[in-house]
Amino acid sequence: MNNSKYEAFLKVAEVGSFKGAAEELGYTQAGISYMIAALEKEMGVVLFARERTGTTLTPDGRAILPLVQNVHNTERSLQTRLNEMHHLDSGTVRIAAFASVAIHWLPAIVREFSEKHPKIDLQISCIEDQSEAEERLMSGDFDCAFLVLPAAHDQLSCIPLAQDPIYAVVAHDHPLAKAPFFPTEAMQNEPYIKVRGSAHSEFDALFERHGVRPCTRFVLDNDFAAMGMVSEGLGFSLFAKLMLRDAPFDLARIEPEIPTHRELAIGVRSHDTASIATKAFIECVRQWVDAQENPSVRPSKER
Repeated sequence: MNNSKYEAFLKVAEVGSFKGAAEELGYTQAGISYMIAALEKEMGVVLFARERTGTTLTPDGRAILPLVQNVHNTERSLQTRLNEMHHLDSGTVRIAAFASVAIHWLPAIVREFSEKHPKIDLQISCIEDQSEAEERLMSGDFDCAFLVLPAAHDQLSCIPLAQDPIYAVVAHDHPLAKAPFFPTEAMQNEPYIKVRGSAHSEFDALFERHGVRPCTRFVLDNDFAAMGMVSEGLGFSLFAKLMLRDAPFDLARIEPEIPTHRELAIGVRSHDTASIATKAFIECVRQWVDAQENPSVRPSKER
């Protein structure tokens, strides 16, 4: 980033000699002479008058001096700023997350990241509608977003994090509460309590994949409301493992007859153009998730 020709010009103007400038900057005298000659050629003016008593600025050199000084100072400020960014001394990461991640993952991740990078500002938005999260990620409203794969926008760069198993849940006194698995037939015959929203769209895909037409009894907008209905024996529902963690209801969870899961990921518009702070946050997320959710998986570098 530093322009060595500008630096040589400023130092010669300061000390009044090519030899003195070379000694202070760590160049040979010939090297300083070469840089000044190249700068004079680029600018089309003579910058110094070379005399036996020393080297002095020409009128053109004096006119240009403050301008070069300003450019040199600006470049130094820019380099300082870049160094700070590389050392993560400042920056902001805007994050979109759905509720289960925001509740069960982010508090610990944010604590760990903030301990390492206390000057990075993390701005978190809870977005339940994945299509909205993807659109706002693409438009630049967010730097990264937690998503369920596959993402609708194939332009996004998505880093898989963990497989989140899906369970059927029923009340503890339900006849299937202790069954080894939840039969596909029961998904079609038992009253189904559905949660509206794109965060649950993978459950609709599960039904479609197995040719199941559920007998939908209630459609609710809230996970806990649906769990409450299930706990009262009003039907079954489907939830991912992360959604059920620390749920305030006494529910029996049963693996479906055909085991299934959702793939949790974190996405950015482009990993190559993501900010240094965003990349550091993503790496923190990956390491934390690997340690907590995938203990047998060793953290790996971004490909």
